Amino acid sequence: MTKKEENKEHKSGYVAIVGKPNAGKSTLMNQILGSKISITTPKPQTTRHQIIGIHSEENLQIIFLDTPGIIHPRYELQKAMMSFVDRARSDADIVLFLVEAGENRMPDYAFDVFKTMNKPIVLVVNKMDTSSREQEKEMVESLNESYRFADTVYISALTGEGVPELMNIIYDNLKPGPPYYPKEMLSEQPVRFFVAELIREQLFMQFEQEIPYSSTVDVIQYDEREDLDYINAEVIVNRNSQKGILIGKGGKAIKELGKKSRQAIQDFVGKKVFLDLHVKVRDKWRENPNMVRNFGYR
Repeated sequence: MTKKEENKEHKSGYVAIVGKPNAGKSTLMNQILGSKISITTPKPQTTRHQIIGIHSEENLQIIFLDTPGIIHPRYELQKAMMSFVDRARSDADIVLFLVEAGENRMPDYAFDVFKTMNKPIVLVVNKMDTSSREQEKEMVESLNESYRFADTVYISALTGEGVPELMNIIYDNLKPGPPYYPKEMLSEQPVRFFVAELIREQLFMQFEQEIPYSSTVDVIQYDEREDLDYINAEVIVNRNSQKGILIGKGGKAIKELGKKSRQAIQDFVGKKVFLDLHVKVRDKWRENPNMVRNFGYR
């Protein structure tokens, strides 16, 4: 019998997942929820928004905040991304600091911020299957010299190993409280938000270099119909040259992007969709505060 089963008092709270880009934050949240809420790709800085995932049990509700990776922002879009990290840090009751096993280059400014926070911060060592326990121990000792964490847990976000132990640690550190959302909810974002994210995921999977980082997706129209859902979406890029790459010779690239995106969206919504996909140029949109805000990065 687990601690959650022994104690019938309902607990709830917000848990922020923070860490460097590509540490496995989105993979961990998807693993816990048992559903793909956050997009994941092998490329860093895939997550741009604060993604909210809701885990509910009979006497427990945890609202997970999946955040963009901690970076030094260079342009307006990245500043907006870091504002999500700051907001999650202030909103959370517990912070999970996710690090990749064997990683030895940690952002010092993260520890300075941790020292100003009066809340439990748990060190979560991910990808434990890719390093030796001796390496992990040395890294944990070094990190605890920079900041004394409330607890340490070793996991594999990909396989789920160690995740039950992590959930017990979270439960121990949560306070009694009612559920904030209906128990059947997995996230508070609307379907069109996830549609845009799934298209953006395919941009990362299909294109190299600067294209995924210079692009965003704007869902112009989403109509739920009896036979299928109709979606009109625009891929926004920085420059005309990027538009040519996205469309490809004879429209081959945009057709492939549409095909893969449509498949991912159909899997998510559980029905057929018609995806009308276009490419639009918004010159230097990432540097423009108004455009960044209009595209949902607030």
